[in-house]
Amino acid sequence: MNKKQKKVLIIVFLVIITTLIIWLAYGGHFFTRSQVLVEKKDELFPDMVEKQWVDKFIWGLDLSLIISSASVLIGGVLFFLYRKRKKADELFKK
Repeated sequence: MNKKQKKVLIIVFLVIITTLIIWLAYGGHFFTRSQVLVEKKDELFPDMVEKQWVDKFIWGLDLSLIISSASVLIGGVLFFLYRKRKKADELFKK
């Protein structure tokens, strides 16, 4: 394994770890959400509760898996492209 391949592996590993950390920071939900149901109490009548949808992005595990699988796929292609080709290089030098 050469230096470029090691860099590719490290970058892919860091992307996967970063997406999982972000996922845990957002609460560890399974699905990505763009709206959240929030209960708001009325000031005059405290017994009345109104439910409203609020626009709020919540990172989900599905988004983390998509980003991780894309980085593994791209990393695999780059790992394959950056390999050393000793036999072909020796043939063309002669």
